[in-house]
Amino acid sequence: MQQIPLGVRIPDRAVFESFFPGRNAQAVEYAMGIAARSGGVGEAVAGRSGGAGGGFGTRSVTWLCGPSSVGKTHLLQSIVARASQRGRTGYFPLIELAPLGVGVLDGLTSLDCLCLDDLDQVVGRLDWEKTLFGLLREIQERDGNLVVSATAPPALLPWSLPDLGSRFAAAAIFQLHELDEGEQQKALQLHAHVRGFELPDDTARWLQRRFPRDMRTLYGLLDTLDEAALVAQRRLTVPFIRSVLKE
Repeated sequence: MQQIPLGVRIPDRAVFESFFPGRNAQAVEYAMGIAARSGGVGEAVAGRSGGAGGGFGTRSVTWLCGPSSVGKTHLLQSIVARASQRGRTGYFPLIELAPLGVGVLDGLTSLDCLCLDDLDQVVGRLDWEKTLFGLLREIQERDGNLVVSATAPPALLPWSLPDLGSRFAAAAIFQLHELDEGEQQKALQLHAHVRGFELPDDTARWLQRRFPRDMRTLYGLLDTLDEAALVAQRRLTVPFIRSVLKE
């Protein structure tokens, strides 16, 4: 059963099928392996780490890092969506929940798979790190899975508890990379296909030229335009988009 705390909801489209891997194929494969073995007995997943925690095999802790809009949140939510079919899972966006206090982490050791987004929001805060240390230790003892995201790898973060930083540095670490222009176009078209419509090449290129080329902005814009097209019963052509955006 999927466990979503404090009203946080995972979008239906946040699944592996809608994630265009590009140069992040190893991270996606590893994440799919985590989801497959969470809550049940699974085989070791072969995936090479992209950082300090290199190597192959099953690990209970995984660290995803990279700049904004490279897909960290999408991968975490995809893990939870699939792992929830096998066991108890939870997705916690700390950028939203951290202001509520460290108590939001209470009782999470019973989860088979726990995903903590934006962990760097609480690194350097001793109360949070003490709780995280205990949480990490219990999850490892239970052979559960902890997946976290941050903008940087563990070695580059200002830990209050160096031992906690060292433990995270031993995780399977994957650096996610931004998509190039061609990959962005394919990702937009995949996103559109998952939503049930097709995005012509010329329309995708027009969106890339006219708007910031980060995937979060482009996905959000595409969702808005899709809703407008659905209401108007129109295809997503460049003239229609211009009329919607009043250009």
